[in-house]
Amino acid sequence: MGALRDEFAEAGAWHRHALVRELEADGLLTDPAWRAAFAEVPRHLFVPYYFVSGRGGYERLWAGDPEPERRDRWLRGAYADTAIATRVRDGDLVSSASQPSLMALMLDALDVRDGNDVLEIGAGSGYHAALLCHRLGEEHVTTVDLDEEIAESARTHLATAGYRPAVLAADGARGCPEHAPYDRIVATCEVPAVPYPWLAQCRPGALVLAPLSTGLILLRVRDATHAEGRFLETSAYFVALRGVAAEAAAPAVPRHGPAGDERFLFLWGLVGGRLDRREALSLWLRERRPERERFGVTVSGDRQWAWLDDPAGPYAWPLR
Repeated sequence: MGALRDEFAEAGAWHRHALVRELEADGLLTDPAWRAAFAEVPRHLFVPYYFVSGRGGYERLWAGDPEPERRDRWLRGAYADTAIATRVRDGDLVSSASQPSLMALMLDALDVRDGNDVLEIGAGSGYHAALLCHRLGEEHVTTVDLDEEIAESARTHLATAGYRPAVLAADGARGCPEHAPYDRIVATCEVPAVPYPWLAQCRPGALVLAPLSTGLILLRVRDATHAEGRFLETSAYFVALRGVAAEAAAPAVPRHGPAGDERFLFLWGLVGGRLDRREALSLWLRERRPERERFGVTVSGDRQWAWLDDPAGPYAWPLR
């Protein structure tokens, strides 16, 4: 890995700054601290190999390919504003590196402050944790992954880039009580509902950001059993959380809806089969095809529910 950093440092820096310019042109990285993180953390160190899908399955690209053209293709892909498949088992995607523009949006929404302690659920390649380390310092970052192999790989990538946060192989649905309490929790995997241990490990006023259905819910934590918030306006597709929370997983979100409108797919994924498709479509049309930010989630005691417009309004659906 050390040779990888030396060999591609100069070319990687050029691609990295091109990515930063692209994100800025899209209105992202307005916070100088996050701009510096994206400009200085070398993403190629976190994806020494990855997979691209093709007609015959997945193709592996890697830094040590003997063909210069394929090495160049690997490096360009490492800095493209796309999600990268980093682990594939038996033809199924297990882990990925998120799209940089989505990372930038999530990190901005997380609204971290100096001294905040952050728990990341889903270590992935380690790149997201590295950005947090650059912003906050490695002593304030904890990242967990259910898969020991993925956690060890992330730990190695982070160390190669000069960061040594706490990286643990653990069930993310249980949080990480040994490093609690936290000011922010961010998940990089889709959850079917909000895991209750997360709230119990937060300080009052903490923020929790997690993919749910095909959106991103941002919750403000009041105390160990109460939190509430709305969805961000952006769409988001992530690998599902594995572990104890997977037992309560919602039905798979379909990829096609009325006229291909992915806003309906978001609603359909959120109601989790509690409405039949005709009822869900009728609601969606009656409410003028609501955007994601009109929806929210409330956690209160042992109950949690999704809602449209008002937590106490007529449109609400239990999440578990």
